[in-house]
Amino acid sequence: MTDQPSAATPMNAAAIPMNRVSASTPINAAAPKPVSSGGKNILSVDLGRTSTKTCVSRDTGNVTFVPSNVKQMSMEQVRGGVFEARATDPLMDLWLEYQGHGYAVGQLAADFGANLGVGQSKVELALIKVLASAGYFKLKGDISIVLGLPYLSQEQFEKEKSQLVSQLSGPHVMNFRGEPVELNITKVWVMPEGYGSLLWCEAQPKKGPGSPDFTKLSVALVDIGHQTIDCLMVDNFRFARGASKSEDFGMNKFYELVAKEIEGADSQSLALISAVNKPKGDRFYRPRGASKPTNLDDFLPNLTELFSREICDRVLAWLPERVTDVILTGGGGEFFWEDVQRLLKEAKINAHLAAPSRQANALGQYIYGEAQISSSRAARS
Repeated sequence: MTDQPSAATPMNAAAIPMNRVSASTPINAAAPKPVSSGGKNILSVDLGRTSTKTCVSRDTGNVTFVPSNVKQMSMEQVRGGVFEARATDPLMDLWLEYQGHGYAVGQLAADFGANLGVGQSKVELALIKVLASAGYFKLKGDISIVLGLPYLSQEQFEKEKSQLVSQLSGPHVMNFRGEPVELNITKVWVMPEGYGSLLWCEAQPKKGPGSPDFTKLSVALVDIGHQTIDCLMVDNFRFARGASKSEDFGMNKFYELVAKEIEGADSQSLALISAVNKPKGDRFYRPRGASKPTNLDDFLPNLTELFSREICDRVLAWLPERVTDVILTGGGGEFFWEDVQRLLKEAKINAHLAAPSRQANALGQYIYGEAQISSSRAARS
């Protein structure tokens, strides 16, 4: 992390398992109205490979999902939507102009052929995703940014963190959906991907005397994302750098297995990803050109069980002996919760699910930003 996180007034809580139905789609069905950040001007950005999760408050309903697709285009191409009414859903038509280049972001970029960028470093295009998030929330002037990066190694994390801070810090002038916007990013905090979920779980109201106090335990954070599984070791709220790692294995491998079962399917298709995450009975996907949709329920349960075992085998092979509790988070943490929880229980490991799982990192990162700003203000007073 850029700074050691403050466990400012942690309130102990066990994460509540989320109903899998809640993850019915990886993109917003209806965009929430942009809200004020309460004068703090903190923007939290979880650079997911399926979608960017971003928020300007600790309100769970205010976390916005933007598909991770980005397409660099000519300014004439991205300006093609300026004739549309401003009342249209901005998440379906996110575009901006920056330093002489045009960029389509999210669903618009997917419509123009951009994929999710699986295999790329998350530093690539991070600036554009941050600017798009700031524009969506109508932020202007001085702002602070909190992000996460995979912890593939201490050396790579520090290198990519420096690159990210260098790219983001300072003034930025852009044209966001036809409107001029000036930003000055005064502070950038970068933490290992997945750590925000621990901060979020600890900030929840205590559920009862049996709830674990994660600040006094050896806890493992397992963030099952699209591109990586992030395995973080935390002792008494101290990040154990030497025992933590991110592994280049995630939900993208699962979507590849699903796509192999369907002729003409694309594992990076937003429609396929959305169909996989829908409730049982609603999982239908029709690749372009197909005459009828495929019912994913015909083979998804078997693939889910097999993949859950693969995940659990990898987690147990890594898990330090002193760990008593594991917090699962991320889209994959929620999707595979039932099977992975059972397998961890067989290994006598207490399993918890961050709630809401897909938003927890972004929300915890925001809380971290709040704590850092409060600490800074207290130091000046």
